[in-house]
Amino acid sequence: MGEPIKFYHTDRPYGFFSNFSRHAIYLKGKIWPTSEHYFQAQKFVGTAKEEEVRLAETPGDAAKIGRDRNNPLRSDWNAVKEDIMSDALYAKFTQHPDLRAKLLETGNATLIEHTKNDNYWGDGGDGSGKNRLGILLMEIRDRIRNEL
Repeated sequence: MGEPIKFYHTDRPYGFFSNFSRHAIYLKGKIWPTSEHYFQAQKFVGTAKEEEVRLAETPGDAAKIGRDRNNPLRSDWNAVKEDIMSDALYAKFTQHPDLRAKLLETGNATLIEHTKNDNYWGDGGDGSGKNRLGILLMEIRDRIRNEL
């Protein structure tokens, strides 16, 4: 399998795996500036807050709105968040041929979002996190490989 590939910052190697990377996606009839914008907006689907997040200036701004617990989440969020993330990732890596090629070039390497800031989507910085983003990226890689 080789060495695991760790990513987090968009300005470092493999930064394009980050949801903050500036790669727009087209989903639900709209253009979303980043996969982070799409993901965070889906917490408020069908409300004005969804569009507010889509129009946020940066992915960090979109995340800030999405993480603000003064904004009520959709009731099924925990049940649907991984499917929403998967849809965003699939869109990103199929709508940008250069990114699809880079993803496929990772072969069978383990992909790890390496950050102490997130124990769910990332590895918690010490490997104790769930690394769900890395796992979903590996699933998307396999799906794309099987579709080719």
